[in-house]
Amino acid sequence: MIATPATPAAAPTKERRPFDPKALIVLPGIAYMALVFLIPVLRLVGDSLRGAEGFSLSGYDRVLGDPYYVQVILNSLQLGLVTTLGTLLLGYPAAMALSRAKGQWQVLLVALIFLPLTVSIIVKTFGLTIMMRRDGIVNWLLVNLYVIDRPIRLVFTEFALYFGMINVFLPLMILPLYSVMRMIDPRLGEAAASLGAGPARTFFRVTLPLTAPGIVAGVSLVFSIAVAAYVTPGLLIGDRFMTMSQVMAKAYLNLRDFQLGASMAMIMLAIALIVIFLATYLARMGVARDPPR
Repeated sequence: MIATPATPAAAPTKERRPFDPKALIVLPGIAYMALVFLIPVLRLVGDSLRGAEGFSLSGYDRVLGDPYYVQVILNSLQLGLVTTLGTLLLGYPAAMALSRAKGQWQVLLVALIFLPLTVSIIVKTFGLTIMMRRDGIVNWLLVNLYVIDRPIRLVFTEFALYFGMINVFLPLMILPLYSVMRMIDPRLGEAAASLGAGPARTFFRVTLPLTAPGIVAGVSLVFSIAVAAYVTPGLLIGDRFMTMSQVMAKAYLNLRDFQLGASMAMIMLAIALIVIFLATYLARMGVARDPPR
């Protein structure tokens, strides 16, 4: 018998998917985002690169070369980090309690979390200033608990700033954590305990890895917004603790220095994008989704 050479198999051809007209429903959303986000950002890019004599990088040179503006950037990063850490430490146990609540208690707790989001940030911040006045409830509690002898100044201090920022952004940390924790099977903790794992080992080897996606989402959300906060720092501490948003406002409204304000805005946008891309990278690489060992 004469063997015949085998013919190579034909390469599989990719089938083209027919165009789905339903995809057109995203066009209004894309057009809206281009109008309210993309076009202003492009305008900021142009302002940051346009000096008195045309194209110039002097705006970035002024921001990154002046110790005052470098300190402003560090102040914003410090504000974002402290706010993120504080909301995480307070929000994690709150989200866990919320996910384990049952029936009407869970409905009540969810309502308490959502209620602050329905109030304007300006209203909440003014309420905090009233609470922390010398005759406010915070000083009253400290005096009656014998922590201090007489009322002290709390408003226009860094304590008031961090306290107010954590208060404002706490719900934004709790909600992503809760959305992940409610999907975790509570029997996993019981299984770990039945295998001899203590509460601490169960938390670090089971609960914490499973809730890592919520931590990544909450941290990226809170930090990217807190680092750009304007209203709360302006009302609680004013010019004593300058942030990038306040410098931008003064550059545009008072100094009329559009290049300075736009350069600071682009640096702020770059910081927010780095945080978001880092969170996306962690999620894609599976760092936040590793199964417990």
